[in-house]
Parts: sequence; C-alpha cells; structure tokens
Amino acid sequence: MGRKAHQPDLGGRRQVEAMAAYGVPEVDIARVLDIDAKTLRKHYRDELDTGHVKANSKIAESLYRKALGDGPQSVTAAIFWLKTRARWKETVEAEVRHSYVVRTPPPVASMSEWLQRHAPPEIEHNTRPLPGRYDGG
Repeated sequence: MGRKAHQPDLGGRRQVEAMAAYGVPEVDIARVLDIDAKTLRKHYRDELDTGHVKANSKIAESLYRKALGDGPQSVTAAIFWLKTRARWKETVEAEVRHSYVVRTPPPVASMSEWLQRHAPPEIEHNTRPLPGRYDGG
C-alpha cells in the first residue's frame, strides 16, 4: 500500500514560502516536508513562486527606510539604492587636451600639480576645474 496523499496545511505553506524566500532549493524543501519534489511543486506552486519576491520586497523596504534615515547606515544604504535602482555609478573621467601620451604618471594631488611637473612649458595650462567636478587641489 502506498503513502497517504499529502494534504497541505497553513503551517506547511508558511514553511515552504519561508524556505523559498531564503533560497533553499526545492529538492531540499521537499526533503524537509518528507514529500517528493513533484508533490511539492503540485501543492505549493504559489509559495515557491512568490516566496523570494516577498523576501526581496521586505529587504527593499528595510533598505529604503535606512536610506531615508540618519547616520552612517543611511549614507551607505542611499548609495547602494541609487547604484542599483537609479543606475548611478562611480566613474573616473579624464579630459585630454594635448597631443602627447603619458605612459605611467606618478601620483599627484591635483591636475595643476601634474601639469606643472609634466606638461611642456610652452603649453598654456588651463587648470579650471570642469563644471561639477572637484579638481582635488
């Protein structure tokens, strides 16, 4: 005689949804419930499909609240949020206005210092910072 047919209950649904939210593989969830993976998918399809979405939503809400708060955590959370959600990124831009190549520039504190060390004296040095940029000097 075979096994008794599986009957899902509210506790099992919550457990499956939580494990799916944590990223536990379906085969392992089925093992915990002592059912076959096919039975798991048959009876808990909604919990398997939405568990991770609900977890991501809770994490996003927590991050969002932290980003709107005060203190060092809020700065970190806001930067992370903007990089991932608003597609902000850290970039390094250099505008070159001369016709020679610098192979390995030594470290300098500012563009002005670099130009004074390396640019030919006959070139007029335009050391105004670009709009919205910090020159570092």
